Amino acid sequence: QVQLVESGGGLVQPGGSLRLSCAASGRIVRLNDMGWYRQAPGKERELVASIISGGRTNYADSVKGRFTISRDNAKNTVYLQMNSLRPEDTAVYLCNAEIVVGDRFPYISREYWGQGTQVTVSS
Repeated sequence: QVQLVESGGGLVQPGGSLRLSCAASGRIVRLNDMGWYRQAPGKERELVASIISGGRTNYADSVKGRFTISRDNAKNTVYLQMNSLRPEDTAVYLCNAEIVVGDRFPYISREYWGQGTQVTVSS
């Protein structure tokens, strides 16, 4: 069993900061691409930021310059540092990862999702 567990969400005032964490656990052979998505009420899920195993990153235009994604491969963890938060950043944030799993060769690659963590930006 492989799990992604997020933490770090909460209520913050506009202009504030939060740091989200997502830790992968289980029979993991290798973590490939990892990312953060968000879904606000009545809106479609959207990609916020992603990071490949080599470290190259990609951001949604709406968060560029404010959010930073990073990963610690030794800890199987991806982070999202969110600064200068705005009310429109309010959403459930979900961790996503492509993970190579298996007890023996040939291994397989699967996509996993975390359960989500609520981020609310409000005064």
